[in-house]
Order: sequence, then C-alpha cells, then structure tokens
Amino acid sequence: MPDGVAALQRLGVDPNMEAAFPFRGIRFVDGECVAQAEFPNGVGIGMRRTELHTLLRRRAEQTGVITAWGCPVTALSGAFVHTGHQEIAGRWFVGADGIQSRVRRWAGLETFRRDTRRFGFRTHYRIAPWSEYVEIYWGSGFQIYVTPVAKDEVCVAVISKDPQLRLPEAVAGVPSLSKRLADVAESSAPGGSLTATRKLRAIHRGNTVLVGDASGSVDAITGEGMCQAFRQAADLGEALAKADLSAYAARRRRNFRRPLLMSDLLLLLTTRPRLRKRVIAALAAKPEIFRILLAAHVGAASPAPLAAKAVSLGFELLRTS
Repeated sequence: MPDGVAALQRLGVDPNMEAAFPFRGIRFVDGECVAQAEFPNGVGIGMRRTELHTLLRRRAEQTGVITAWGCPVTALSGAFVHTGHQEIAGRWFVGADGIQSRVRRWAGLETFRRDTRRFGFRTHYRIAPWSEYVEIYWGSGFQIYVTPVAKDEVCVAVISKDPQLRLPEAVAGVPSLSKRLADVAESSAPGGSLTATRKLRAIHRGNTVLVGDASGSVDAITGEGMCQAFRQAADLGEALAKADLSAYAARRRRNFRRPLLMSDLLLLLTTRPRLRKRVIAALAAKPEIFRILLAAHVGAASPAPLAAKAVSLGFELLRTS
C-alpha cells in the first residue's frame, strides 16, 4: 500500500520497479456488485516476496549488518543467543521471526490479549494483470485477493477460517474470476500461511524486544502487515539508540489502533453477507465515501472527514435497506 511504500523508503529501500507492478487502488467485487477507490497519496506496489527479501538483504549489507545464513537459533538466555554451534553475546536481542515467533516464547512474552486466526493459500499465475487495482472478491466466508506483481504475473490468494479451503475450490465459486484464470499456467507452487489478529500484553522484556508479526498482527485482509513491520523497524532503531523500549512500545500501541479497527470492520463484512452486499452497493453508489475510507485506511485522512463520510455511509445504508 502507499503508506507501506513510504515506510520502506524510510528504511532506505527503494522498490525495484522492473520486478514489481504498481496498483492505484482497491476494488471490491461481490457478485455483480463492484465498488472501487483510488489511493489519495500515490500508488501501491505488488511484488514477489523473494524480490522484497533481496532488497532488504542488500540494504542490510549496505549498512554493515553481519549476517549468518543457515545458522538456526536454538535458544535465548540472558546475554546470549545460542545457535547450536556457539553462544553469541549481545546487548539487545530483536525477535523479528514472524507470526509463530520462537523468540517471543523464549522471552516469556507469549501472552495474548487477543488471538483470532485465519488461513491463507496462494498461487501465482502467468497472466498480464487485467486491472490497475488490487481486487478483492467476496465469497461465502472467504475473500480472494488478486494482486498484480509483474507485467506478466498476478498473485491470487484465498483467506478464510477454514484450514481445508484451497484456492481452486474458492476460485470455482467466483465465476468471473474462474473464467479469467481458466487454462492459465501457474507460475509458482501453491503456498500457505497462518494470518492472525493478535494483541500481546507486552512486546519487550529485559533486553529482548519484538518487531513485526512477532509483536502482534492484524489480519491480512487489511494489507497493512508489511507497512506495520517497516514502521516498527524504524521506530525500534530509534528506541535502541536511546535505550528506551517503553517509548517504542507506546508508539507501537498507537500505530496499531487504526489497522486493528479496519481489520475488525472488514472481518465483520465477512460474517454478515447481507450487510456486506448493502455496504458494497452503497460504496458503489457513493464512490467518494469509499475514497475517504480508503484514505483513512492508509493514514492519509484526518478523523473529521472520516466521521462525516461514515455518517453519510450510514444514511446510504438506511436508504437502500
């Protein structure tokens, strides 16, 4: 998303557009009903995760980071991290090891205020993007996301609470998308991952601190996971320089509120199909409302116009009920 691109650039990483594809907004598709809105502050970027990892690794090397690939960490204790072959002393230990963080468990931070899980499965297809938007197709208890990642490739993913639901089954339930992907070659092996909305009671203890999904996460429906991680990384760097983890934790709580609220609202539409259809119809009828809501989602709108448009959306729902 545009705010994620800005956060990435704050870390000194400029996306390689030769290995990426820009998108200008978000499109909701629920049967015959379609609503779309453009970002107010630039474009988003779709790219393969492997390409992003390459950019991050190169930037880390430029700043003098010493890496130890193929050296699994087996334990964390006091002032040492154990790799199985040696003990490495450190002043600070940062758990950046994802949603199933082992560092979080070793540090005694595995206590959640909230833990709601869903499951995602994705495949890439060798086809030119047919839209300048990330498309979200709403089905019965699931969403399918189509993201352009290159001039000749799209990523298609399904997310639901059903760990058995796979992409081909979900796509078959969306005729318009099924028709587009018929006979299109897959360009990657299917992959899967857990996605969760998680709030931790604490994200640091002693000299160990968490960042990214290890520190808590919002459902992938928001598209804000990477942005949150990039912002946290910059904030954590400043906090470590000042040896003040409490300031980092406080900023993390503040920055987490907006994507958490958006996650809750979008997941509500997943469980309420009649409400969802009315909301998407209202957004299609009043596209300026969708634009303001999307602007708020990417942090480009103040609360005042958002509140006004929320009221306007409410009246539109009443009118169409």
